[in-house]
Amino acid sequence: MIRFLAEFIQNIGQSITLIVMDKAQMEQPRTYNLEPKRVLTFAGLSVFVLFSLLFSLLLLTPIRYSLPGYGTVEMRREARLNQLRLESMSDSLSLQDAYLNRLRDMILGNVDTSAVASSVDESNLNTEGSSLVDLPLPLSSGDWEDHSQPALSISSLNTSASAVFNPPEAGPSFLSALSFPVLPPASGFLTRDFDARTSHFAVDVAAEEGSVVRSIGDGYVVLADWLNDGGQIIAVAHSGGFLSVYKHNSRLLKQMGDRVRDREAIALSGNTGEITTGPHVHFELWHEGLAQDPRAYVLGW
Repeated sequence: MIRFLAEFIQNIGQSITLIVMDKAQMEQPRTYNLEPKRVLTFAGLSVFVLFSLLFSLLLLTPIRYSLPGYGTVEMRREARLNQLRLESMSDSLSLQDAYLNRLRDMILGNVDTSAVASSVDESNLNTEGSSLVDLPLPLSSGDWEDHSQPALSISSLNTSASAVFNPPEAGPSFLSALSFPVLPPASGFLTRDFDARTSHFAVDVAAEEGSVVRSIGDGYVVLADWLNDGGQIIAVAHSGGFLSVYKHNSRLLKQMGDRVRDREAIALSGNTGEITTGPHVHFELWHEGLAQDPRAYVLGW
């Protein structure tokens, strides 16, 4: 075989005749005219195509994971990417939690038990000094007097329906002003009034579950999420430093950052959250960090 290949290569530029006969010489010999150059070219191209197909098969199909070391490198790269994604999501959740906590503190106020204790005068103790008398309970906020009504004089508000309110620098001046008194956010009747001493900075409106909850004016949604006590909660920032809050909804129709118009549907009423006694809308109205009694600002309440 080696001698044959050697002679074949030596005559690469010539035409050779190949005679094929069986060993017993029982059949007629067959002759073939060959050009070694073309034969070698064909053989080279065949080998190239074969290796190309094999290489593509290994790279473009799951067979590549069976190669020694390939699967390990790929798994390490995927693991690294997943770790980076997880760290990014963790940072985003931390920032979101911090934002929600600050917004919740602004809406509800921080419970300061030391301030409550220091505000109790010794005259409220009985003669034996062992119990409190004439102290309204529950007293859950030490700064409740800051929200005593009127926390903002109604005369300072613009009540003209056609005028444009000139808000302070802190407010979104490009929004239309709230024209007080505004229409109720939901149809129903009041079941609980505003009470700053018990930190109930709202009025409760009994409404059938699934009733439409509407924004009291133009604004932007600054909170649309789930809170343990308030359930599905949505808050809208209005011009002039006003903030309206709607709690215990069964479904939110807007997302944080959405712009809403006056009387636009933003949620459906419900009974969500831990602190609830039935289907109703818990409605709060804040102005520059101070809770307002909504009854003074809503028509028909």
